[in-house]
Amino acid sequence: MSDYIVRAMAGGEQIRALAITSRDIVETARKNHNTSPVVTAALGRMLSAGAMMGVMMKGENDLLTLQIQGSGPMKGITVTADSQGNVKGFANVPDVMLPPNKEGKLDVGGAIDLGILRVIRDMGLKEPYVGTCELKTGEIAEDLTYYFATSEQIPSSVGLGVLMNKDNTVACAGGFIIQLMPFAEDKTVDVLEENIRNMRSVTDYLSEGKSPEDILGVVLNGLDVEIIDRVDTRFKCDCSVERIERSLCSLSMDDINSIIADDKPVEVKCQFCNKAYNFSIDDIKKMRGIS
Repeated sequence: MSDYIVRAMAGGEQIRALAITSRDIVETARKNHNTSPVVTAALGRMLSAGAMMGVMMKGENDLLTLQIQGSGPMKGITVTADSQGNVKGFANVPDVMLPPNKEGKLDVGGAIDLGILRVIRDMGLKEPYVGTCELKTGEIAEDLTYYFATSEQIPSSVGLGVLMNKDNTVACAGGFIIQLMPFAEDKTVDVLEENIRNMRSVTDYLSEGKSPEDILGVVLNGLDVEIIDRVDTRFKCDCSVERIERSLCSLSMDDINSIIADDKPVEVKCQFCNKAYNFSIDDIKKMRGIS
């Protein structure tokens, strides 16, 4: 099953809903960054959430960035997504190893711990919109639920999951975001809360072969789900030689002279996809117009 997002309404448009299957996205990130299992799970949850939140934006050139700065050993995660289903991301420390948590699962909360969640929406205005909240658990889904309620005043429920194979590849990944409209009726809220209370984990459903549509059918059971559209989603980085050259050209002359004095080729890796770009000393001189 290729990765995709479904958008839906329910309860006579009282509820906005999205769900994603994102196994390929998360496996690509795992391979790119050689992440440990717990980091794969954390980064995968953020990529899934970022992809869904990205397609919630309306403008073709709108960009969303999710950032976590935590006090745990992983330090932080950055994910960027657009409205077309493209998403990319990295963890600050990709090789964190921790014992399972008390439920016997990957200890994402321990890897991140407490800190700050930041949501940045760049919609082409003079300044981007920036919303922040404290991390309550480090488990990401709960923290995003808290963010929507406190920073955007939108009652929401977020579910995210990544299931690993024994060889540390990604078995399945995905999630959902459910949001109540301001005019939602109490009886609609009651049905939704009961459904969420009775749900199993996202990865339980995905590992059984359930689709994003099926997951929305569970969480929105009895609420007349209407699928609006389906959006293909993928891990895609827009790094290039030209972008890296611009970064090198922005270095100070002292830094450039230090590189030239070392007389060694320079390797620059993209943070988001870990692709390596190599430049000779002659390349560096030519960029800065040094003969």
